[in-house]
Amino acid sequence: MGHGGDVIQELTADHREVDELFSQIETLPGADERRRELADRLTMELIRHSVAEEEHLYPAVRRYVDGGDDLADKEIADHSEVERMLKELESCQPGDGRFDTLILRVKNAVTAHVSDEENRLFPMLADSCSAEALAELGEKVRAAKEHAPTRPHPSAPDTPPANKLLAPGAGMVDRLRDRLTGRGKQN
Repeated sequence: MGHGGDVIQELTADHREVDELFSQIETLPGADERRRELADRLTMELIRHSVAEEEHLYPAVRRYVDGGDDLADKEIADHSEVERMLKELESCQPGDGRFDTLILRVKNAVTAHVSDEENRLFPMLADSCSAEALAELGEKVRAAKEHAPTRPHPSAPDTPPANKLLAPGAGMVDRLRDRLTGRGKQN
């Protein structure tokens, strides 16, 4: 979390981090408990990333990119689908067939979403925004990830202004729960 650079560099670095977490999960045997820890880290990263995009990237897409409303709506719908799957994954354990099925479904949805962002949305945003605006968005995204929730909240609002008002409170509660349970700690 927090890689630096403009918004496109920051979010692309997040995408590679998520790719690596999927790879690590896939290399471990089915019932290995480390898969649960990696799935928790994956969830934390995906949720923080999604919240930051919903708070800052998609409003910029709506503002600067031709057809931005439709693009942003599609990306937010992708996030909602992934968040519902991540919520279901919370109750699964490695070795449970649902765990593997959900990991695969999440990976497929995230891979398609990332491909769309990197091949279509990011180039369109880069063409329509100044370097200064992209750098400022990068800073805003990094700040948002610091305070964002770390657990899926599928019924939470995902568009401004409600998401910007509620996410920090949910994030505070999630981080407290994570500290108390040890969730997301790297060994």
